[in-house]
Amino acid sequence: MSFPTFIFYAFSAVLIGAAVGVITARNPVHSALLLVLAFFTSAGLWIQLQAEFLAIALVLVYVGAVMVLFLFVVMMLDINLARLREGFWSYLPLGGVVAMVLAFEMGVLLWLRSAGVEAPAPLPQSYSNTKELGRLLYTEYVYPFEIAAVILLVAIVAAIALTLRQRKTSKYQDPSRQIDIQRKDRVRIVAMPAEKKQDSRVGTQDSGEGR
Repeated sequence: MSFPTFIFYAFSAVLIGAAVGVITARNPVHSALLLVLAFFTSAGLWIQLQAEFLAIALVLVYVGAVMVLFLFVVMMLDINLARLREGFWSYLPLGGVVAMVLAFEMGVLLWLRSAGVEAPAPLPQSYSNTKELGRLLYTEYVYPFEIAAVILLVAIVAAIALTLRQRKTSKYQDPSRQIDIQRKDRVRIVAMPAEKKQDSRVGTQDSGEGR
């Protein structure tokens, strides 16, 4: 067994273990951390398969943004763990079927390789999958790419519109009213008569009479 093959099987074992740990861990934070490990391992496999752009995108987008946000949400919210575990066994048959289908597909690929099917020719050193991906996206698939971008934009606007609800109890500031404010609206000058200084002798005389 060559060293790249050993690395591939080692990363695959770690990936399968992390994926199983995601669905079996009792703590959501542990599940999220195991999912981060699965993403990193998948990125390592993609780098080994000469898909560097997909590996970097997986780490930056999912690990660097999505999973960090998910961890913040899970750690800040009070999640009822018992309620989350209620539907685990109901989805177990469907998950088992999907796992068997994936295992069958991987077994077929390994059988074809062991049967003597020729592997694709290695790519030349000057080949860049990032350049090829950009060429395909902006030439042959430019219209589907733009349609997908518009759909994502509409989804973002719809999510903001659904969550934007005005509450009467919420306090907010109007910058335009703050700019148009005048001095008379904030400061009021009150004319008060000057206080007269009391004679100290009068006070002493009054205190003597009181005795």
